Amino acid sequence: MGQGFLIDTNILVYYYEGLIPVDAVQELDEIFRQSFDISIISKIEFLGWPKYDEEQYQKACLFIEGANVISLSEEIVTTAIRIRREKSIKLPDAVIAATCLANNFTLVTRNQKDFKDINRLKIYNPFKTTPPNRSEASEDVDK
Repeated sequence: MGQGFLIDTNILVYYYEGLIPVDAVQELDEIFRQSFDISIISKIEFLGWPKYDEEQYQKACLFIEGANVISLSEEIVTTAIRIRREKSIKLPDAVIAATCLANNFTLVTRNQKDFKDINRLKIYNPFKTTPPNRSEASEDVDK
């Protein structure tokens, strides 16, 4: 498989609701087919949304069933702690960033500002940037 991607919760929601920009749908479809990786944090956030009725919740569960959920490892925990000590960042975002760094994933998110200034973190924002070249490094957060 090529480059790995970690899909942030906001992209899960936009994709699930069919709200991805038309020019990014094909690339996101490919990412979901080849690298449907999410953090345990995103699974909790996505399925824990309180406005789902029972039918919507069951459909969301079926959708997320296809994901590879990355659990917390000691490396992710240690990296998240380091990030939190160095940056002003919410715990869920620190865990998501740490998951990317520990697994050499590019983060697929619309919320670039939440992850600013995290060294070595690569980001693809399908609402803003061109698709990443799978054979090269993706856009760095600092850009």
